[in-house]
Amino acid sequence: MKQLKRLTWMRLPLLDRWMVVEVIGPLLFFIALFTLLLLTGGVMFELVRQMVDKNLPLAIAVQVLLFSMPRWLAFSVPMGTLMACLFVFTRLSTNSELTALRSLGVTTIRMITAAMVLSIVMTGFTFFLNDVVVPRSNRFAEVTLQRALGRSLATEKGEDIIYPQFGRLSSDADEESRRGLTQLFYARSFANGEMLNVTVLDFSRVGFTQMLVAEKAIWNEAQAQWDFFDGQNLTLSPNGSSTKVEFDRYVYPLGSGPLRLTRIQKDAVNMTVAEARQAERLYVEAGNNKDARKIRVRIQEKFTFPLACVVFGLFGATLGAQPSYRTSRSFAFVLTLGIIVVYYVISFSFSSLGVKGTLPPVVAAWLPVLIGIGGGSALLCQASR
Repeated sequence: MKQLKRLTWMRLPLLDRWMVVEVIGPLLFFIALFTLLLLTGGVMFELVRQMVDKNLPLAIAVQVLLFSMPRWLAFSVPMGTLMACLFVFTRLSTNSELTALRSLGVTTIRMITAAMVLSIVMTGFTFFLNDVVVPRSNRFAEVTLQRALGRSLATEKGEDIIYPQFGRLSSDADEESRRGLTQLFYARSFANGEMLNVTVLDFSRVGFTQMLVAEKAIWNEAQAQWDFFDGQNLTLSPNGSSTKVEFDRYVYPLGSGPLRLTRIQKDAVNMTVAEARQAERLYVEAGNNKDARKIRVRIQEKFTFPLACVVFGLFGATLGAQPSYRTSRSFAFVLTLGIIVVYYVISFSFSSLGVKGTLPPVVAAWLPVLIGIGGGSALLCQASR
C-alpha cells in the first residue's frame, strides 16, 4: 500500500509536488493557529469562568474543550487556507522563484493549480466536519457540561409550541369535504416529555368548534395518540348550543407533529443536512413559513460555507503570485483578516436577505461564493498578463 501511494505521488508533475510540499506545512500551522485563537475566545474563557464560579472540574472542562474543537476547526480551515496560500506565494515571489518559473514559460494559472486542488480537498474536509462531526460533537459538549453543572439534560424542550394541522373538513349536511385547518395545537411550554398548559382547537367538522384545555398532555407512543390530563372539553354546535365536559384523562387522536416540532435543534449548526431537511418539511407541514425559509437558507449554507476554502485559496494564491506583489508577513496577516472580514460580512448580509425573504434561499447562499470566485478570477487574469 505504501509503495502504491508512493508511485501515485511520484506520478504527479514535479511542479505540483513541490507546491504541495510548500503549502501543506504553513496550511497545517495556520489552521492550528486560528483554531487555537477561536477556541480561546469562543469557549476557553467561558469554561474558566465556570471553573471559578461553579467549581467545574478541570477534567470536564478539558472534555468540553475537545468536543468544541471541531466547530471552530471548521471555521479555521478556510482562514488557514487563505493565510497559507498568501504566505507561501508571497515568499516564493519575494525569493524570485516564481520569476524563474515564468522565465520557463509557466503561467500563473499553472503555478497555483496545486494550491487550488488542495483548497478543494479542504472544502471536502470542511463539509465533512460541518455535516458529520460538528453536530455530534456540539451535542456531546452540551451534555457533558450540563451534566457536570447538574442541569437537566432534556433536549426536547421549549416554550410557546404552536402546531397547526391541515386536513379534510367534513360536513354532516351534504357529506362533502374540503381541505383546510383541522386542528390548532398550542402549549405554553414543553419539558421532561410533557406539554404544559395545553389548548387544542378542533375545526374538523364544519360548523362545530371544539376547544380542549388541559393542564398537561403526554404523547402515547404505543397507541400513537395524545393523553390529556385535568382539563375541560367545550363543544359549540351550529345551532348555538354548547356542551362542557370536565375530565381527568382524555384521549385525543392528534398526530405527533407538536412533539416532533420540539425536537428540532434551534441552531442549524447542530443539524446535519438530512436533519435540516426534515426540519424544513416539519415547518412547512406546520405552516411556519418564516422558519421554513430560514432553514432553507441554512441548508444551502451547509454547502456554500465549505466553498470559502476555494474562494480564499484563489485570493491568497493569486495575490501572492502577482509579479509586482511584495509585502511583509505582518501586512500579509492584516490583508488576510481584511479579506476574511469582507467575505463574511457579504455572506451575512445576503443570508439576512434570504431569511427575510428578499432573496430566494439559493441566491442568498450562493451569491457571495460566486462574487468571491468572480473577484478572484479577475485578479488571476490580471496576474496572468
